Amino acid sequence: MTIPRILVVDDDADMRQMLTQFLRQQGVIALPAATEEEVRAHLAQGRIDLILLDVMLGDENGLEICSRLRRDQAVPIIMVSTLSADHQRMSGYDVGADDYIAKPFNPQLLLARIKAVLSRTRRSASLAHRRNTKTFRFDGWTYNAKRDEVLSPAGVHVALSKRETALLQALLANPHIPLSREEIAAALDVSGESTAEASGRAIDVLVGRLRSKIEAQPKDPRILKTERGFGYVLATDVTVDDT
Repeated sequence: MTIPRILVVDDDADMRQMLTQFLRQQGVIALPAATEEEVRAHLAQGRIDLILLDVMLGDENGLEICSRLRRDQAVPIIMVSTLSADHQRMSGYDVGADDYIAKPFNPQLLLARIKAVLSRTRRSASLAHRRNTKTFRFDGWTYNAKRDEVLSPAGVHVALSKRETALLQALLANPHIPLSREEIAAALDVSGESTAEASGRAIDVLVGRLRSKIEAQPKDPRILKTERGFGYVLATDVTVDDT
C-alpha cells in the first residue's frame, strides 16, 4: 500500500512541527513548508497526496495560495484556520479547498478528515478525468481530455482503450514522478477495474500496450520509462492548456 505524502503548510514553526510529528507517528510521510514558494518546490520535487494549508501565513494568504494552486494542481487541499464562521468556511470551498477544519482541533479528528478526503479523491478520480476539459502536450503528442483524443506528433489520431487512457491520464497528471504499480492499480480501480485485475503483471502488460502506441521504439522507451523495482515514470515535460 502506498504511504500518503502530506505537505504541512504553516508559518508557525511550533504548529508545523507538531503536525508533522503527529502525522509521522501515524505512518504518514509528512513534509513541512512555510511559504507558497516552498509548497511549489515540494510539488516540483515529487508526489504530494494532500496539502494541509493554513489560512493565515504571515505575509501570505492561504486562500489566495489555494486559488493559485487550483490553476494547475489537482492535489487535495484541506484548509486549516482559527476562522470558523460559515462564510469563512465557504471562502475556502470557493477557492477549491476539499475540506476546512477549524483550530483548535482534535488531532484524531484531523486524521479522520485527511483519510476521508484521500478516500473521496481516489473514488472520484475517474469522474474528474471525465469532466476534464484540458489539453495535455508531451514530447510532440497531444491528448485532448474533452474529446478524449490522442494525436501523434505527425497529427495522426491514435486509438487508446479505456484502460490505456486511464494509464495515460495518471501519467500526465504526474510527469517526472515515478508511480508504483500499486498507485497505477489504484488509478485503474477508480476507473472501474478491480485492483486485482489492474495489479502486478497486468500493469506491465498495460504499460507495454501504451508504449507500443506512443513510443517510436517500445523496447527502448524514452517517454514512458521503467523505474526498476518500483514502477513507471513519464520521463518528459507536460504542458496543460484549457480547451
